Amino acid sequence: MLTQRSRYALRAMMFLAEAAAGSPPIPMNRIAAAANVPRKFLELILADLREAGFLHSHRGKMGGYCLSRPPHLISLGEIIRVIEGPLALVPCVSRTAYRSCKDCKDEASCAIRHAMMRVRDETARILDGTSLADATAEELVAA
Repeated sequence: MLTQRSRYALRAMMFLAEAAAGSPPIPMNRIAAAANVPRKFLELILADLREAGFLHSHRGKMGGYCLSRPPHLISLGEIIRVIEGPLALVPCVSRTAYRSCKDCKDEASCAIRHAMMRVRDETARILDGTSLADATAEELVAA
């Protein structure tokens, strides 16, 4: 399951994705209100997303945040990995944080590993194949 932190990050990023290209930075208070995220928690989330290169931040009276790339070039999978870490449910199938399972006798024939590999692959396919632009368009269609 996604943590609340990831849901907040996705909501904030989708809100920013809906801003017109070239519009001024959006203040954190406005993002927090629109995405229904506590401001203090949002500060930490936005800092992580900025460090990962998804956001630019601007200081001062007219400061705020904006996406560093167009919404169609940022996937939900990328955002979730920044906040949560690997998408894999077990460490032995992770592509970015592989670790063998301590209780596994034979990784090559482990039925759990094979099933979790399919779950990881399908999850990654869907999340990496869905951009912020796709998600906001789908949200508008669903509304």
